[in-house]
Amino acid sequence: MIVTLTPNPSLDRTIELAGPLARGEVQRAVAAHGEPGGKGVNICRALETSGIRSLAILPGDPDDPVLIALTSHGVPHLGLPIGQPLRSNVAITEPDGTTTKVNEPGPRLSPDQQRALIDLVLEQAVGASWLVLAGSVPPGVPDDFYAQIIRELRARLGSDAPKVAVDSSGGPLAAAALAHPDLLKPNAEELAELSGLFDGDTLEANPARVVDAARVLIAGGVGAVLATLGAKGAVLVTAEGSWLATTPPMRAVSTVGAGDSALAGYLLQSNLGASAPSCLRQATAHGAAAASLPGSTVPALHQTNPSAVTVTDLAPAPAPRLVLATHPKEDDQ
Repeated sequence: MIVTLTPNPSLDRTIELAGPLARGEVQRAVAAHGEPGGKGVNICRALETSGIRSLAILPGDPDDPVLIALTSHGVPHLGLPIGQPLRSNVAITEPDGTTTKVNEPGPRLSPDQQRALIDLVLEQAVGASWLVLAGSVPPGVPDDFYAQIIRELRARLGSDAPKVAVDSSGGPLAAAALAHPDLLKPNAEELAELSGLFDGDTLEANPARVVDAARVLIAGGVGAVLATLGAKGAVLVTAEGSWLATTPPMRAVSTVGAGDSALAGYLLQSNLGASAPSCLRQATAHGAAAASLPGSTVPALHQTNPSAVTVTDLAPAPAPRLVLATHPKEDDQ
């Protein structure tokens, strides 16, 4: 089973426009979609629809719209009651795939609620194959929240601890990287900020530079880096090698949740004992399929096309000097 923690979940509403977004103007939507959201929630939705057992852990009362939506979607979940409503996020998509997002900050969690959420995660992680720590942290939660969970998990379970994947940004991602997770999933901008090398545009344009930046993190103790590069594909870097995955050109309908689906595809294959290149192939196929669907809809395995993904073995490069940034920009999820 794969367990996810989403400490700042949301009810995600996606509005589709017939033309470009015009600031200050009145525009009519051609469609609208609402889904339970947050990175870990999206990952569980993608895993469940592909037949992989998962459990989404999140704060939220039983009657909160997010938990009600998870129940209606048939996604196994455990909510920690907090006596506050969860946030709502809005994404506006244009015909060319451009997406504008407006995210609320989320409810503030007290120290006691934070402790209870950590304890819930540690209890449910027993026997899991992966624990995914995903998204932003809500107000009042320190940047080292994910790092604390990783350290407590390994101290409590030792060699029986599940592998840990982290998909976040800003301070939480930087702190988590120092706790040596088994997998980090940054985008190009996050990887540039975290490694201290290059910038997001440079990394998206040059996979070799992605390898250089990722090897900074590998040298610092991270097990693997899955860097998603939007339309340019994805790069996977481990201590054993590095690979680039690309897909044929396609028209993106909505990029909301595409990175979450990519991580779900990777975990799906990893859970089956697949090789690193095979995990990357399915990650890229899942991400591309998600981008072709409206709103934050997640693809099922049968909706992906891994045979259309080209995986290229990249030449190894020497590990650059370890320089971890401590205060990158905040994430949008």
